[in-house]
Amino acid sequence: MAMPVFLHLLGLLLVVAEPLCAAAQSAANISLGSSRTASEDTSKSSWQSPSGTFAFGFRRIGDQHTFLLAIWYDNIPDKTVVWYANGDAPAPKGSKIELTADGQFALTGPKRQEIWKPESVLSGGVAYAAMLDTGNFVLAGKNSDYLWQSFKDPADTILPTQLLEIGEKLYSRQTASNYSRGRFQLQVKQDGRLVLYPVALPTEFAYSTYYESNTADAADGMNTGFQLLFNESGYLNIVAGNGSMVSLTNKTVSPIRDYYYRATLDFDGLFTQYAHPKSPKNGSWTSWLPLWSIPDNICFAGNGDLGSTPCGYNTVCRLDANRRPICECLPGFSALDSDNKFGGCKQNRIPTCEQGNSKLEELYVMHELTNTFFPTSANYEQIQPMNEDDCTRSCLYDCNCMVAVIKEGSCWKKKLPVLRGRQDWNTYGKALIKLPKSDAALEDPLFPVSDTGKKDQKTLILVGGLLLGSSVVLNFIFLAAISLVFFYGYKKRHNLTSSASSIMEANLRSFTYKDLEEATDGFREELGRGAFGIVYKGIISSISSTNYVAIKKLDKMAQEGEKEFQAEVRAIARTHHKNLVRLLGFCDEGPNKLLVYEFMSNGTLASFLFGISRPDWNKRIQIAFGIARGLMYLHEECSMQIIHCDIKPHNILLDDSFTARISDFGLAKLLLSDQTLTNTVIRGTRGYVAPEWFRNIPITAKVDVYSFGVMLLEIICCRRSLEMERENEEEVILTDWVYDCYKEKTLKKLIEDDEEARNDMKRLERLVRVAIWCIQEDPSLRPTMKKVTQMLEGVVDVSVPPCPLFSSVC
Repeated sequence: MAMPVFLHLLGLLLVVAEPLCAAAQSAANISLGSSRTASEDTSKSSWQSPSGTFAFGFRRIGDQHTFLLAIWYDNIPDKTVVWYANGDAPAPKGSKIELTADGQFALTGPKRQEIWKPESVLSGGVAYAAMLDTGNFVLAGKNSDYLWQSFKDPADTILPTQLLEIGEKLYSRQTASNYSRGRFQLQVKQDGRLVLYPVALPTEFAYSTYYESNTADAADGMNTGFQLLFNESGYLNIVAGNGSMVSLTNKTVSPIRDYYYRATLDFDGLFTQYAHPKSPKNGSWTSWLPLWSIPDNICFAGNGDLGSTPCGYNTVCRLDANRRPICECLPGFSALDSDNKFGGCKQNRIPTCEQGNSKLEELYVMHELTNTFFPTSANYEQIQPMNEDDCTRSCLYDCNCMVAVIKEGSCWKKKLPVLRGRQDWNTYGKALIKLPKSDAALEDPLFPVSDTGKKDQKTLILVGGLLLGSSVVLNFIFLAAISLVFFYGYKKRHNLTSSASSIMEANLRSFTYKDLEEATDGFREELGRGAFGIVYKGIISSISSTNYVAIKKLDKMAQEGEKEFQAEVRAIARTHHKNLVRLLGFCDEGPNKLLVYEFMSNGTLASFLFGISRPDWNKRIQIAFGIARGLMYLHEECSMQIIHCDIKPHNILLDDSFTARISDFGLAKLLLSDQTLTNTVIRGTRGYVAPEWFRNIPITAKVDVYSFGVMLLEIICCRRSLEMERENEEEVILTDWVYDCYKEKTLKKLIEDDEEARNDMKRLERLVRVAIWCIQEDPSLRPTMKKVTQMLEGVVDVSVPPCPLFSSVC
């Protein structure tokens, strides 16, 4: 307990000592009589901190002619705002912030009307002001004591060295560009919980929480949280009365000397910690990187029957690739505010109970939303037992029913507006939305109904008329021309059909090139590059859903590329495993060959392993197990064995739950079930390529085993297989260094900064042994992926591996 108490006291000491730091920054003190004016000239509209990291003053809001009185990071391109005073009352051009000669500090408009003033200095008494390098703007008295400080009057963000005491709050803004007070608040409650909750605007009436920390202890008040501390190292902790801490930062963060940090209650309701490099890398700046957020899945957070988080009423919530909420209006509804996608939706047309002489099924249709539920939304009727067809008819013939849910043999009719809509793929059921038939354009916009048959029929009628009114010679010419047209048309259709049928061996969707060009907005957002093409992010929309996809555009269509495309589609169409990326569709239009995959929201294993923070040890191990199972399936459980040939972290993707998915079969070689060896050109990526590629000997699935072994070591050590910038030469090549450490019994060197791994040395040694077996230079010594999987899972023992031959200590 002594160490937590010491750390707590140290954190408090830093906060208490801050006035002394302010005095040391006398050169940056703002003296009485100073002012800044809202204008385009930044030199006259703000004061900088001594190092230039932060600035206090006026920031123009978008392309408007109004300004925020704000604090922002001033030495990065984003100029990110971290505090603001007048979000509800933007200041017009010409407004002034002034520290008057009599110690008053106020923001006034061009006509001297008061816009904002700190409440704690209403009577004046300010001796000077200062913009500190911590991001804290202070108003100090004659004794250098703080009369007011931005750290104690926060907006939506807290910074390192900042404390949030019991009762103090963060307030979200309304949208990214609207700084008015938003719907979400964060607060340390009196009972010690850190909570997130929505409010009923324009009041601060609080609805049910959608996040609560487990830091309340009714039996022991000293074990109860009483403040949120963002310490100087970049970690967020809830501090208890006895000095113990509960960390919210669930990752190891990089040194604060290299990164800026902030934690913001965003307008979508997520409380997120971000990091930003302090200097450009390779000549270019990167944007803020999210490290973690709470709650983990905001679409499923909260269970109250009032308010709606994070989306408004009559919406369905789902997560995007960065686990941020996406809000979609129900079919037949549209956004209340087109500029605020979180503001909820309204019905486009209010149905009437007056049906005249028409039957209800002629006026309305029930639109299905699979796996969509509104668990906390009020019902006005529940009927059970009832099947889907009866529930559909019951809602259709009930003029009060607009939304019904069928689940577990029951039919729930919902009151409008519905709230907390979400998709739950772990529960079987669906939502039924009643729509006027005139609004129910249910066809997928990417697949319009073809009218080719009608055109052909009209053409035949026209030609028939011409034939009847023409001479025998003309009739003969017409018949010959028609025969040629039909012959070539049939041949073209036959070739296209044969090509498609040879590829489509599963339930794949066929896209046109134009479809995918529109889905990717002209192939704008690149996700990655492979040996045969580029992968783009796309979005495919229908009336009921919008789904992100990854579209691989094959751009090297030489003879080998043509074969590669055919092989990839045939192979992936027949593979189904939870550790493989699923192929959804394809495009095959002459030189345009594209593949459409499901989108993996958490990116590549490379970005996961080699980012600014060290990922969780157990999560890394589960990822390794998943990759092994996926490779075992490809090698031994497919009807046709698939050798991947390019296993590396960039070709392993992570889904919503961080399950590993093997991707990019563009380099895969298909083998007949009775064929075990193949000779081919060198495939793969430097650092992961097995030695036999360079020896002109037959290639087997053991090349994937070798690559997996290298990647397993990267997963263990959270570093790349080849790092030329290493100070110690023996650490440059990971495989070499690991075996040296294994032989010298110094495995702790591999995981010096990983406390979780250091507490799991027995499993660490097992994993290292498995990896060394995989990277044996002799392919016959390497285990199969089935054996690798069994060794990883502890089903079979892992014997002491021999020297891989390349190590310096062999």
